Amino acid sequence: MKLANPAPLGLTGFALTTWMLSMVNAGWFGGAAVPMVLATAFAFGGTAQFAAGLMEMPRGNTFGFVAFCAYGAFWWAFALFVQFFHTGVPAQFVGWWLAAWGVFSLMMWFGSMAANRVLQMVFLALWITFFLLAASDLFGMANLKMYGGYGGLITAVLAFYLASAEVINETHGRTILPIGAPQAPQIQGLRQAA
Repeated sequence: MKLANPAPLGLTGFALTTWMLSMVNAGWFGGAAVPMVLATAFAFGGTAQFAAGLMEMPRGNTFGFVAFCAYGAFWWAFALFVQFFHTGVPAQFVGWWLAAWGVFSLMMWFGSMAANRVLQMVFLALWITFFLLAASDLFGMANLKMYGGYGGLITAVLAFYLASAEVINETHGRTILPIGAPQAPQIQGLRQAA
């Protein structure tokens, strides 16, 4: 029995929510836009993405399982924090939280080296974005938040492209939107040599 590919759902939940928040971080919209970001974070970035991660488990995709469940939980944590728990929390502590997510994203970027090129670019842009946002809070440099916002917009565009490619290529049964060949054969060779 063929299982549906949950990656486009997870990628789209990630991309759309990242795009919404990044527009605010880049300065395109002010705080009045945050309620829509939070609603999207709860419903799509959090719930749909976490569900996609759970759907990766029976497919045997550890990377997809960890990535989608982790970032789904990130969006839930972010939305809960902003909505209910942010009062009195120092900006530097938020900066350390974002830095920790940057470290996690860096780890996932290294893991993505066996995957397609577009996924590698998504994680490259993501860990850079997290570190820019972290540095903004850690050092009180507002301009870094704007740069982090633009990094998030780039990340979202790449994730949207990958989600589109996965849906379109699978539906048509051929490559219409290229994503770059995975590096899995090299990894397989390393496993055999070990």
